[in-house]
Amino acid sequence: MPDRIPVKRALISVSDKTDLIPFARRLANHGVQMISTGGTAAALSQAGFNVTAVEQVTGFPEMMDGRLKTLHPSIHGGLLALRDKAEHLEAMKDHGIEPIDLLCVNLYPFEKMAASPGASDGDVIEHIDIGGPAMVRSAAKNMAFVAVVTAPSQYDRVCNDIDANEGATSLPLRRWLGAAAFARTAAYDAAIANWMLGHGATAPEHPPGQPFPETLALRYALQQELRYGENPHQAGCVYIDPGCTETSVVAARQLHGKALSFCNLYDADGALELVKEIDPARRAAVAVIKHANPCGFAVDDDLAVAFEKAYRGDPVAAFGGIVALNRPVDAATAGKITGIDSFFDVILAPDYEPAALEQLRGRWKNTRLLKAGPIEGPDARRARLDFKLITAGMLAHDRDLAPIDPRHWKHAAGPQPGEADLVQLTLAMIAAKHLKSNAVSLINDAMLIGAGAGQMDRVTSCRLAIEKAGDRARRAVAGSDAFFPFRDGPDLLIQAGVRAIVQPGGSMRDQETIDACNQANVCLMLTGQRHFRH
Repeated sequence: MPDRIPVKRALISVSDKTDLIPFARRLANHGVQMISTGGTAAALSQAGFNVTAVEQVTGFPEMMDGRLKTLHPSIHGGLLALRDKAEHLEAMKDHGIEPIDLLCVNLYPFEKMAASPGASDGDVIEHIDIGGPAMVRSAAKNMAFVAVVTAPSQYDRVCNDIDANEGATSLPLRRWLGAAAFARTAAYDAAIANWMLGHGATAPEHPPGQPFPETLALRYALQQELRYGENPHQAGCVYIDPGCTETSVVAARQLHGKALSFCNLYDADGALELVKEIDPARRAAVAVIKHANPCGFAVDDDLAVAFEKAYRGDPVAAFGGIVALNRPVDAATAGKITGIDSFFDVILAPDYEPAALEQLRGRWKNTRLLKAGPIEGPDARRARLDFKLITAGMLAHDRDLAPIDPRHWKHAAGPQPGEADLVQLTLAMIAAKHLKSNAVSLINDAMLIGAGAGQMDRVTSCRLAIEKAGDRARRAVAGSDAFFPFRDGPDLLIQAGVRAIVQPGGSMRDQETIDACNQANVCLMLTGQRHFRH
């Protein structure tokens, strides 16, 4: 393959016109002839560039509402022809085809339209680009001679390469651009395929009652490289799903602090998912996450009180943790946060009042402050697939979005719970759901006071939760993400003074746990629903 290919003729057709004019100006500085279509041609002409309309090249007008304009041998022949092959050069001469040395195309914004609330099927279908991907693939296949530019983020690198090579592109650049081009068309086609499979749902979703797709096409765009991965010897980066509109950490805006790390993002996601369980229109919720587990979680009518309770749940573990709040941070809450003798790596909230933001910025230089945008109630979460990578494969299952609803629980032992008891038990089950299994949580006064997580046996999780809670375990309620295989765990909780236990049930020895609760006059509720989180 030749190294340097002079750029004499470029075809530019872009939906996203970000930095289009500066890019065209740098090409024009090298005398590049520009061909363009529709709105791009109009934008370039208005900026004073001499542009050749694509219909002047093809001899055919744009037709069928713009569906047909570049699918023509004069375009694809100019992109695909091998300049070092006599037969190709002869064919170009016979048919009046001129070479195209650079193609700049970014595709119709299908993903954005597919994710738009209220978009009709017709609107989404019209945003499926046909000519664009066809040109991109032709140019990328012929990267030996053609540079293909598919995103504004590539403009500077392309122009710098052309400047450095006196009006030509280098082979390493064209190879890199070609790989990026095929990655873009693959992601674009995956988005279309998943939309069609879901009949308009944002991919990758799994509609209830429908089989999993035979072939799963995922598309994620590189958002940024990270300093390192989980450990310093591992490289790391973060990708974003461009079709996801749910409030997320990767789409949050950083307002202050150091760059986010791999572990920051992972833990912040866990904190956000926990506070999403509580409807902010009904109650304020605060979660403190450390090493992927909640060490603090509380709800209250007042956000400042909810934070104070969440932090008091386990102040030792909260040091250097991740805090998520489901309501905008006001000055009173910021005062509580900045008043502690500790620090947090990340604070995430829907928004911050100006005075609150000033307090937080002034208190910690490096703490990352993230603005996530509005957090809707738990019913607004999307039923998307969840993935776990294993060597040479990937496991997929539905996200655990089953509502934790005490109206469907069974009262199995002890006194009948009142409404206030059911609220506390619901919080205990929510906390257990977000702890690593085997998980046991202790809740008192709507706050997490003790947690046992990630143990190989459930009785050890009980011991850890009790040890964390201390005297606060008396009159607390306990939640377990799965059934108790023996009564030893419940016995420990009862001895610590809990007044109620909620668990899925389903063990062969359930009756032993029921007997233990009846003997101690402790309420036992069975949910019939497990919430493992490995």
